[in-house]
Parts: sequence; structure tokens; C-alpha cells
Amino acid sequence: MAPSDDVNMISLHRLAHARAGDKGERLNLALFAYDPRHYEILLAQVTEGRVQALFAHRGVSQVRRYPLPGLAGMNLVLDDVLQGGVNGALNLDGHGKTLSFLLLGMEIALPTVLEE
Repeated sequence: MAPSDDVNMISLHRLAHARAGDKGERLNLALFAYDPRHYEILLAQVTEGRVQALFAHRGVSQVRRYPLPGLAGMNLVLDDVLQGGVNGALNLDGHGKTLSFLLLGMEIALPTVLEE
């Protein structure tokens, strides 16, 4: 989505925080809006397809999103992204903890009426 007079492109970290966890080759990313008013924006723009494209360089095979409306958040489950997991990966982050920062760098469109 291109910026316009009524929409600004911002990094996701301005609206939400995230935590990461692992189980073998599977990464869980929990994403929560700081302000519940922004939950619908997260749902509309943090889609399975966009997350899969963002993590494509890591070899992700599937992304599933589980909305958590009561918590203004979602759980994202990414398969085959940890390059062997904690016991098999040669990279420095076998648990995938830093991958939440990759997600939080995603650009999203924020209507100017919701900017603070």
C-alpha cells in the first residue's frame, strides 16, 4: 500500500510488540497491539501471505495465523524457519528469538486519523 494524504507507512513496532518461541523447526510469534484500537489494522495487514513473504529467505514453508481478539493480538506459527532448530542449527539464534524483530520491522499503513 502506497502512502497518501490520509495514510502513513510505519513500522509495525510502533503499534505492537512481539515475543518469539520455538519448537523444533516451528516458530511461534505472538503479536499484540499496544492499543486495542489498532487490532483491526493488524488483522488486515499482518496476513499469512505477507508474513510468509517476509520470512521467505529463511525457507518458511507455511504460516498460520490465529487471531486472539480478546487480547488484541494474534499468534503466528511458521513452519521450517529455524534451519534445524536449537539442536541442529549452526546460526547464532537457534531459538529464533530475534525473529520477532524481523516481524516488527514490517511496514504497515496507518490511517492518519489513528496516529497519536
